[in-house]
Amino acid sequence: MTKQILVGGVPVGGGAPVSIQSMCNTKTHDVPATVDQILRLEEAGCDIIRVAVPDMPAAKAVGQIKSHIHIPLVADIHFDYKLALECAAQGIDKIRINPGNIGGEDRVKAVADACRMGKIPIRIGVNGGSLEKDLLKKYGGATPEALAESALGHAALLEKFDFTDICISVKCSSVPVTMQAYRLLRERRPYPLHLGVTEAGTPAMGIIKSAMGIGGLLCLGVGDTLRVTLTADPVEEVYAAKKILAAAGLRQEGPNLIACPTCGRTNIDLIPMAEEVERRLAGCRKPITVAVMGCAVNGPGEASAADVGIAGGKGEGLLFRKGQILRKVPQERLVDELMREIDLL
Repeated sequence: MTKQILVGGVPVGGGAPVSIQSMCNTKTHDVPATVDQILRLEEAGCDIIRVAVPDMPAAKAVGQIKSHIHIPLVADIHFDYKLALECAAQGIDKIRINPGNIGGEDRVKAVADACRMGKIPIRIGVNGGSLEKDLLKKYGGATPEALAESALGHAALLEKFDFTDICISVKCSSVPVTMQAYRLLRERRPYPLHLGVTEAGTPAMGIIKSAMGIGGLLCLGVGDTLRVTLTADPVEEVYAAKKILAAAGLRQEGPNLIACPTCGRTNIDLIPMAEEVERRLAGCRKPITVAVMGCAVNGPGEASAADVGIAGGKGEGLLFRKGQILRKVPQERLVDELMREIDLL
């Protein structure tokens, strides 16, 4: 089990539920715009939110932003250690840095001291595109070993200054490299791990990469918090993260919809029917499994574990619960009857 750190009031690691993170794409110094986006992310289910802090106006906005939101705030900082010190003074909940690019050891010590005093954890963020030249030469590129060695070297630097409230990420655009790097870290240090596949792309491909990399690691018991990085509205990252956690069996907030892929036995227009059920379930928060199946073969039998479901037939269908048929329903009323049954659960 990994060490547990506290990000604001959210525990990370040590057996705590895997938390969902995202990052604002607003200008952090624009407090109203940033707060508005964070509130939307909160509503979507985000547990921890990160903002870019490229300059002092952004750092000085931290306190104002925190006063209007309800989830922990993380500052993403590169190069200028003074920005980290200002964010600590503003009451930031966590700081993400790469200790190797903020200057000499005296500056790393200054940040570690400020964070220790403020009980602010630090995430060491290593990316495949920002590895040290000597490691790239040693390993011949951004290999899993290079990523892990870089992260552990930065952790050792913080440990040197008696700072151990550490979280680590080793993101890369390659799914296999990312997964192996995280597995190496899990073997070598007990620090909680922030999962992600960086530069994953638009939702069409980015969600697939993230589901493979993040979901695969979660199924192996690796990972304590995550961000799905997408070239999209950050709210889409949160929705994708929730689906990955649900698929990994780690979180179910709302219904789990299962549907068969259709085949030559299907006698109803199942695809739009399944899409309609998905739309109508959007506001439901019941932790139930709902099945939309194409025929009697894949209906009550294969979907017997579903809390409630429908199976299509010629001109009519079956409404069933836990594999037991409740009644036959005319095809045009199948979805309405399904939703009525869900209301009764």
